[in-house]
Amino acid sequence: MAQPADTARKSIGARRNPASADAILDAAEAVLVEAGYSGFSIEAVARRARAGKPTIYRWWPSKAALLFDVYQRQKRVDTPDTGNLEKDLVGFLDSLFEHWRSTPSGNIFRSLIAEAQSDDGAAAALADYAAGRRVTTGRMIERAKARGEVRSDVDAVLVADMVASFAWTHLLTNRLNGEEAAIRGAVRYILQGILDHRA
Repeated sequence: MAQPADTARKSIGARRNPASADAILDAAEAVLVEAGYSGFSIEAVARRARAGKPTIYRWWPSKAALLFDVYQRQKRVDTPDTGNLEKDLVGFLDSLFEHWRSTPSGNIFRSLIAEAQSDDGAAAALADYAAGRRVTTGRMIERAKARGEVRSDVDAVLVADMVASFAWTHLLTNRLNGEEAAIRGAVRYILQGILDHRA
């Protein structure tokens, strides 16, 4: 039987109902497109999704947490596996910069980072997102270790943080255009170091 248009979707508790969660994420994407980051609110998402605010807050403890899930859902970034770590990292960063340039996601992510400086909920959501991002990027380094391309004692998470630091700095300072040479140079410095070993 079809659900009446004005009936709120039913929560099944702290565990997410996949259909309801998808409807909320669909609504969040639509609100973001229509109102932008500054006009985005849980109230607007709840109205559009026909969901109760308590349900949304049960599954996403803050506006930022919901927006990070929207950001992740929209993200289309390659994590290449070419058999060469330098090519993998350059390909990843090229793809990430293009994604940030050509979609609203760069502005969304920039705004979330800014909000995290003064809002505890946004800071927690950013920390959770960054932890997941380290794991994903770290897999490229771990694959290189398994191939014998990288020393076994290299900390993949630390390398992932260096890669992310380069990307986030360029996003926050609006340097996403014409950066292929900079990307290649940064990856080379990360992988090969900058010391002159002849000295």
